[in-house]
Amino acid sequence: MEFSFFFKGIIIGASVSAPVGPIGLLCINRSLTEGRLRGFVSGLGAATADMVFCVIAGFGFTFVSRLLEEHAFWISLVGACGLVFLGLRIFFSKPVEKSCAVTGGDLVHIYVSTFVLTLINPVTILFFVALFTSLGVTLTHMDYPSLTLLITGVLVGAVLWWLLLTGCVSLLHRKLTQKTIRWVNRISGTIVMVLGLLAFLNAVK
Repeated sequence: MEFSFFFKGIIIGASVSAPVGPIGLLCINRSLTEGRLRGFVSGLGAATADMVFCVIAGFGFTFVSRLLEEHAFWISLVGACGLVFLGLRIFFSKPVEKSCAVTGGDLVHIYVSTFVLTLINPVTILFFVALFTSLGVTLTHMDYPSLTLLITGVLVGAVLWWLLLTGCVSLLHRKLTQKTIRWVNRISGTIVMVLGLLAFLNAVK
């Protein structure tokens, strides 16, 4: 059993999570406007989805990959519409009172919604395959224990990244006024909507 796969997985997990796309922007927005816990739970949902993609790429689930490829148009369309809807919600959302308690239902909803939004981006599988290749991870004839270590490392790397990012961003949370939070929501919502519209145009062209 090669523990190097675990450390390679940490690098892959952090590398996949680091680019600030719509999901990263969502986590940053929630950390700024709603606090560290909500932002981190959002990142945890994204990290779980990344782990699912890693499992598909690593174990070579060709039927799943083929299914995603065959329905790439509809998946991309749903994802684009989801981003536009999310952007609208962020844009019009009211600032959360800083004393407002966090309920388990809130956290479950935040986790599941971010997980689904990340999962409907099948391009991530190709990103994993590219990272596997660049780090010299052999996908064929790999023993399951080593691959399990790799997948675990991906999850750990992604979680550590979101923990660091949301922790740093949330330091500003207590310093923001209600007016500032409204503008953060408007700017973030607009960016997410634009990304959703671009994804929509890319899907239908």
